[in-house]
Amino acid sequence: MLGKRLDKIETFVGANTLIKGETEVKGSIRIDGTFEGNIRSDWVVIGEKGYMKGDIFAKAVIVGGKVEGNIVATDSLEIKSKGSVLGDVQTKKLTIIEGGLFEGRSIMKEQKKVVELEQKTSQIK
Repeated sequence: MLGKRLDKIETFVGANTLIKGETEVKGSIRIDGTFEGNIRSDWVVIGEKGYMKGDIFAKAVIVGGKVEGNIVATDSLEIKSKGSVLGDVQTKKLTIIEGGLFEGRSIMKEQKKVVELEQKTSQIK
């Protein structure tokens, strides 16, 4: 889905790592450990053993592990066969591979409206 953009992951959270807090990453981030907090990034990958508790704001998101929180993906969200999302999602394109789990509401928006919503959400802080 993300093609060559993810050939190089700029930020990596390893399997035995726990991070708590707010994070903003230019480029891509892959989480194979545990992340508690909100992430803003261009591309987010949650590996099969990764766990995310918090909200994700990104262009594109791939979930192979578990996310407990809301996701705003301006381009696309893909939930892999072993992935699960427990929370609401807003995106232009939602793909759930057979075996993937999604519990929540989905709002399919054109990109402009998703970006406007993300900007409004960031102003609430």
